[in-house]
Amino acid sequence: MDTPETIKERVADLRKQINRHNHLYYVLDSPILPDAEYDRLMQELVMLESQYPEYRSATSPSQRVGGEALAGFEQVTHRLPMLSLDNAFSPEEVRRFSKRLNDRLNNQEERVFCCEPKLDGLAVSLVYEGGKLVQAATRGDGEIGELITQNVKTIRNVPLELVGDFPSLVEVRGEVFMTLEGFKKLNEEALRNNEKVFANPRNAAAGSLRQLDSKITAKRPLSMYAYAMGYVENTTLAESHFERLMQLKEWGFAICDEVEQKPNIESCLAYFESISQKRSQLAYDIDGVVYKIDSIALQRTLGFVAKAPRWAIAHKFPAVEEMTKVLDVEFQVGRTGAITPVARLEPVPVAGVTVSNATLHNQDEIARLKLKIGDTVVIRRAGDVIPQVVRVIDDYRQGDERPILFPSECPVCSSPVQRIEGEAVIRCTGNYFCRAQRVEGIKHFASRKALDIDGLGDKLVEQLVSEELIESPADLYSLSLSDISQLERMGEKSAQNLLNALEKSRKTSLAKFIYALGIREVGEATARSLAQYFGDLNPVMSASSEDLQRINDIGPIVAQHIETYFADCRNKALVERLIDQCGLTWEKVSIENAQRLAGLTFVITGTLETLSRDEMKAQLMALGAKVAGSVSKQTDALIAGKKAGSKLTKAQSLAIPILQETDARSLISEPSEQNFKRLIEDSSKGI
Repeated sequence: MDTPETIKERVADLRKQINRHNHLYYVLDSPILPDAEYDRLMQELVMLESQYPEYRSATSPSQRVGGEALAGFEQVTHRLPMLSLDNAFSPEEVRRFSKRLNDRLNNQEERVFCCEPKLDGLAVSLVYEGGKLVQAATRGDGEIGELITQNVKTIRNVPLELVGDFPSLVEVRGEVFMTLEGFKKLNEEALRNNEKVFANPRNAAAGSLRQLDSKITAKRPLSMYAYAMGYVENTTLAESHFERLMQLKEWGFAICDEVEQKPNIESCLAYFESISQKRSQLAYDIDGVVYKIDSIALQRTLGFVAKAPRWAIAHKFPAVEEMTKVLDVEFQVGRTGAITPVARLEPVPVAGVTVSNATLHNQDEIARLKLKIGDTVVIRRAGDVIPQVVRVIDDYRQGDERPILFPSECPVCSSPVQRIEGEAVIRCTGNYFCRAQRVEGIKHFASRKALDIDGLGDKLVEQLVSEELIESPADLYSLSLSDISQLERMGEKSAQNLLNALEKSRKTSLAKFIYALGIREVGEATARSLAQYFGDLNPVMSASSEDLQRINDIGPIVAQHIETYFADCRNKALVERLIDQCGLTWEKVSIENAQRLAGLTFVITGTLETLSRDEMKAQLMALGAKVAGSVSKQTDALIAGKKAGSKLTKAQSLAIPILQETDARSLISEPSEQNFKRLIEDSSKGI
């Protein structure tokens, strides 16, 4: 049973923990706890202080909005405090919030609410005098923030001057955030430069805004959505929160497209469900929804408590970050032999899903995290992505954690593993002799962009391998009707359809055959380049790395992968079996004209009459030309069909030659630099 002394000690311990995490988050930009764990600590503290008022304190973190301002920036006092929001985690808590509003207003009328996604970024205050941006500050501790005017000016969707009928002085509040795509590119660049990556888009946005050098901020993909007005002078404003957002939009601010008015609290909950469904498709991270009484008059009547408005609440999603423990690390083998470490976790609910494992990517990532078996870690799951370990919580280490040892042989087939210099991944060398690579390799071989074997889906491949009916793609062509029809959910008609598809796949193209082999980093474009350059398979198989690098889009790494693949006698034997025993054939590619248009770049736009744009593209590329998706100064000519739009306009503005479809067909039938120049000259004369 808890005694007054143990409760007092727990309150003191909670305050100490929360103050430490506030300092890590707000001052050092180095949080170690997920939001959900921090919320639980704060909720427990608020509950204990409510139940035992004798332990309340004016200096308790429960009485504060955030942490102190960062040292190194000039501090600024907000004219009106930037308060935080109370949180709700269930529909019942939201309904209790609505009941509190009714009780305080002393009536049971339905209220109109303004509903907004709760952006996962950094709150800022922008002050405009005479329509010009004169000051920008972070929220800081709610009373005092950091002056970041020059940094905010680098955010492209923040207006430097307002438009329309704006007040002489207005403070606008908004959320600065980073899109998921921008965050991904930022971290990819950091990895290329051997720099520290950010844990999530929110941390990236906060770190970017707190750069002392605004030139660094300018390089970061930041955006801002305005969500409220603060202090305002000399103007008449709308008496609806939603209408005020529309006024902000008229003045030049970006407003989140998902903001909506709702007639009552139940429709707010329906909005929450709708946004939950759309969450994974949004371009940015959100961690919930905010409900605000729409009437400004009612907002004034309801007022504030110490740290939050009474008229608003944040309805938060289940956490996308949680704490758990690493129980073990296992190693999975992929199609190309990549051996990926996977953390087996103490099961924990994250974003509505129970998570029991998370990818660790490779040896370098484990070293970066300094991860050991037995560690307490933060894991993250956003949308439908595979859960990942974000960081290790060193404070929770007990001393009995074990290092993660990578295997020296494949955990599936016991073949030796290798790590190529300059690569982070270790790989099994077993190829189709490795059961894991066998399944994925055959799936790839049968895929639409490879041999396109209709009816040979993933589950069927797994069945065929499991029943030991096939060990390599070549075995597919030895299957009989009885072999296939005996499988689960495979009748005689389905089996015959598969045999027909296999028969059809014997006649393919050289490019598709090369792609189907699954050579590392040889995609469709590279396979097509190999076919166009060499014309047949034997020259590809005997080509040296130096020979291969004569092709425009093949560098030393891809060349080495191709040479290594065909140097392996097991791979050679498979290719020979596919051709000699299974009867796979293709038309030889004529290399007489293969590079006649090399060095020329085309863009195709509009509707073509005799060919599709993809067919036109393939024919030009077969002649060595490059076909780009957008017009630039490097474009040699634009091929324009009917209803050509913006690309035609841009080409004309850059004085890029325009060819008609008939011109392009003439060039394909007679590919030469001389013919190209003649066609360009004729087109300029209007012939």
